[in-house]
Amino acid sequence: MCGIVGYMGSKEAYPILMKGLQRLEYRGYDSAGVAILDHNKNLKVYKKKGKVYELSEFIKGKDHSGKTGIGHTRWATHGEPNDVNSHPHFSLSGNLVIIHNGIIENYASIKEGLKKRGHIFRSDTDTEVLIHLIEDIQQHENLKLHHAVMAALRQVVGAYAIVVMDKNNPDLLVAAKKSSPLVIGIGSNGDFLIASDAAPIIEYTKNVVYLEDEQVAVLRRGESLAIRNLKDKEITPYVQELTLELEAIEKGGFDHFMLKEIYEQPRSIKDSMRGRIIASEGKVQLGGIVDHEAKFKNAKRIIFIACGTSWHAGLVGEYIFEELTRIPVEVEYASEFRYRNPIIYPDDIVIAISQSGETADTLAAVELAKQRGATVLGICNVVGSSIARASHGGSYTHAGPEIGVASTKAFTAQITVITLMALHVARLKGSVPESRFRNLLYELEAIPSKVEEILESNNEIKKIAEKYKDNHNALYLGRGISFPVALEGALKLKEISYIHAEGYPAAEMKHGPIALIDEEMPVFVIATKGPNYEKVVSNIQEVKARKGKIIAIVNEGDLQIKNLADHIITIPECDELLSPLLTVIPLQLLSYHIAVMRGCNVDQPRNLAKSVTVE
Repeated sequence: MCGIVGYMGSKEAYPILMKGLQRLEYRGYDSAGVAILDHNKNLKVYKKKGKVYELSEFIKGKDHSGKTGIGHTRWATHGEPNDVNSHPHFSLSGNLVIIHNGIIENYASIKEGLKKRGHIFRSDTDTEVLIHLIEDIQQHENLKLHHAVMAALRQVVGAYAIVVMDKNNPDLLVAAKKSSPLVIGIGSNGDFLIASDAAPIIEYTKNVVYLEDEQVAVLRRGESLAIRNLKDKEITPYVQELTLELEAIEKGGFDHFMLKEIYEQPRSIKDSMRGRIIASEGKVQLGGIVDHEAKFKNAKRIIFIACGTSWHAGLVGEYIFEELTRIPVEVEYASEFRYRNPIIYPDDIVIAISQSGETADTLAAVELAKQRGATVLGICNVVGSSIARASHGGSYTHAGPEIGVASTKAFTAQITVITLMALHVARLKGSVPESRFRNLLYELEAIPSKVEEILESNNEIKKIAEKYKDNHNALYLGRGISFPVALEGALKLKEISYIHAEGYPAAEMKHGPIALIDEEMPVFVIATKGPNYEKVVSNIQEVKARKGKIIAIVNEGDLQIKNLADHIITIPECDELLSPLLTVIPLQLLSYHIAVMRGCNVDQPRNLAKSVTVE
């Protein structure tokens, strides 16, 4: 969602802030702004609806000197996207300025109370209410800034990551978080950086502190970092070293991050397996679940909780886990699970899937499952993320940073880890014959090279995309484990090209969607060899009888569907349980090329955010 960046140190703040905002653009936003304070207590605030580029053009020729500053990219929650609602926001006196990621749920009642005390508000945001509250407390109780921040945060309900700057103290920044990520970089010469994630920090330092919920950081120029909780108890900062490399967050010669990340999948899948399987020895081991083997062995049910693409990975996981472990699986939208008083037993295993590890609904569902006594495991890509810390155990995907808003390599990395987890449990339970177990390990090790082979068809896939770039609707069909891939293919097309698309189980087509099919309707069908192959062929014939256009993903050498389809995209054969790792690749490329041809902003689709950290 919103992106936060702050700097205080020996360098000019403006270039660091602007570069940081550019590196946070992938989070999704509709406006941007910066506030810079110099040692003469001159405060310069510039903010603008639109992209970071538009902000930089607006600031050209204006004074932006100063060595303390904060910057923000806003994803609108309270108040429409415009210059006034953009961050940073001022207190009533103008002495304090704030940037904020999250939602203050009780802002309306606080605002009414402040109005009665003479406060006047310029914007429609909950954020402005918070900075007014902080100043109101500071003045009436004669508190230091960080104590006023603590007192204000004890009154608010909701999620926040904030940075507060005081016009009268250019050597001080105060930051705090709850349910929204915030990272503090500790540089040389007493420099400090603050950001929503590590991307703006990595160029300057690898030493970071991840704030925990309800912690307040007090940063003073040239001094060590001080952290306190909301009860004013001092916390010893835990300094970690970033493993992220700068080149990982650059485009590396690709036109878009999304295309780069699609092409990174042979490596990201391999990295997610690295050190976890040795096919020649028949070994699979995930350290994050070793301590929970007894729970898996006796589990009566596994529940996957996730949102968006991660939910689709969970649906794939349902097929894989039930086939290999014979444990019943349910897959839940985290946003629904947390609100419907779910039935959870102490012997349930809940597996939370999230690329960022910060998804607000998934994090809340994790806490609910823990309260009900379930064992909660996380599958996350971001080391040290909130879900990873909140879970009892789990596994990282090691996909590397994913900058494109439309998830690609995270999806295949998640499926890879889910497969390894299922194989680990299957070996533990003895629920899979040895020959099948070893064959799956060999097949899994071969997946990266097969993905590379599919990527070599990019130019052919681009030609197919050209034919359907102007369509307004699309249908995606799959059976069995290919059904979640159809859902994922439809989601990719929707979110980056703005074409309406729906994914369906192929057998359900005649229960409604077949009414939509005519000569203008492209139908993308996953038709690889498997137990449902002949049924899928029948579904294709039903579409052709109604003049629909068939784009089929088939195995190499398939002649039957080749003679029926308008276009085919071939992929190597593999075990059906692993097929989503291959069948999704052409769908990602099709969506990418269609979106580019339509002139869409592929890496930053409208209205979307990479990490949904608000409900």
